[in-house]
Amino acid sequence: MKTKRNINRRELLGSAAASSIAFAVVPRHVLGGRNYAAPSEKVTVANIGCGTQGLREMPGMLENRDVQIVAVCDPNKFTTNYIDWSSNGIRNGIRNTLGDPNWGAGIEGIPGGRNIGREYVEKYYAKNKPSGTYRGCNSYEDFRDLLDQEKDLDAIKIMTPDHLHATIAIAAMNKGKHVVTHKPIANRISEGRLTIETARQKKVITHLLAWSNRRDNELTLKWIKEGVIGKLKEIHNWSHRPVWPQWTSNPTDTQPIPKGFNWDLWLGCVPHRPYHLNYTHNVFRGWYDFGGGSIADMGHYSLFPLFRTLGIETPAISAEAYGTTTRTIVDQVCLPVNNKVAFPYSCMIRFKFPKQKVLPAFDLIWYDGGMKPFPPEELEADNKSLESEGMMFVGDKGKILAGFHGDKPRIIPEKKMRDYAGEKEVPEDSRRRRSDTWANSIKNKKESPGSFLFAGPVTETINLGAVALRVGQKVDYDSKAMKITNLPEANKYLTRKYRKGWEL
Repeated sequence: MKTKRNINRRELLGSAAASSIAFAVVPRHVLGGRNYAAPSEKVTVANIGCGTQGLREMPGMLENRDVQIVAVCDPNKFTTNYIDWSSNGIRNGIRNTLGDPNWGAGIEGIPGGRNIGREYVEKYYAKNKPSGTYRGCNSYEDFRDLLDQEKDLDAIKIMTPDHLHATIAIAAMNKGKHVVTHKPIANRISEGRLTIETARQKKVITHLLAWSNRRDNELTLKWIKEGVIGKLKEIHNWSHRPVWPQWTSNPTDTQPIPKGFNWDLWLGCVPHRPYHLNYTHNVFRGWYDFGGGSIADMGHYSLFPLFRTLGIETPAISAEAYGTTTRTIVDQVCLPVNNKVAFPYSCMIRFKFPKQKVLPAFDLIWYDGGMKPFPPEELEADNKSLESEGMMFVGDKGKILAGFHGDKPRIIPEKKMRDYAGEKEVPEDSRRRRSDTWANSIKNKKESPGSFLFAGPVTETINLGAVALRVGQKVDYDSKAMKITNLPEANKYLTRKYRKGWEL
């Protein structure tokens, strides 16, 4: 007797076509429109993480004809206690995508969880079905069950808190799945390196969503090469984040775990602690255990494309950081708060880089929480100040000022820009869905420009900044050895203490 085996979607569709005696070859645009993609040609994706950002980015996949969401996963079944930038942003986004102005009318609060994710997917796909119904999106509490049971899965998209990114990505790649992840790749240097090495060994397509094609960076590089600002000395980048509340110590009160929320799975690799709402949802970014701070939240968007364009191919060799300090009153005495658990309200981090292929050795200075450089004299000459977010390139003969992402660069002062006879701007790119880049890479089996393989320098640099903040001292870093050389006790922050069974 022959062993019965499961037939996946592509095999089923292929065999059906081959066995059809009256099969006629018909152009795809006749079957389903000019942009029609046959089911067998779609990239099947599981969306892991159905919180606010996971739901916010769902339309980019749902509306992409080359992508089919076949599963969602989240340790939370459904709650309305999520925290977001606005009260109705998530609800309105779902309504707009579904074309249903009444969706969620009975929901109070901000919704999220795998039930919402599944409903979102199936209601959207049902719109294009003659029957008006669709049941083709599986739902999972545990990503490990998803990877075991979804046999016809091409890729996963990771939209979880930072501390689980590496764990999930490595598990998926070990099963031959392509991986798309929200920033960061990991919030520990050791995990980031292991994730990137796994991608290299498994030869899967990977994509860090912080990548974008920022052609303005090419113009900045051109000016630097031409010597417009002389020899590059510093790059400054500042953000107004965090846009979530920061704490200076772990919660001391206890809260009941919401019904349907698997707190143990949410913790994952992090050793057990009592549940508290202030650890979860978008607030996780502020905790050393769960997030990467403002620099991991936003710095990837500005620095990953910049590193790629400017040819920064090695991580920082040192980092030195200053963070906000606070005090508390104990028995009528003001005492310093020894914060060992969370990122500060604001900080400045100075990274030092060695000489690159094109760039000389330079410093990169990051600011957040309202911190930014003082206006340079070239800007004061125009009677202007710095915006709340931005980027500035400082040379020994001039400066370039740009937006936070390096966009719309200009030589300052304005007179110098007017007098410059070379190229002054680049044509704006037509906007594309973020999913187009990675979906096309997976379909064409071609390395994504946002591949993990290109993200090592920015990943290690940003995580090194967190180490400097935690130790409160300058740290010298040997990337080849993955070691802090001047402060041995700081090496413990390159990795984490793992809960039993979750080791990497």
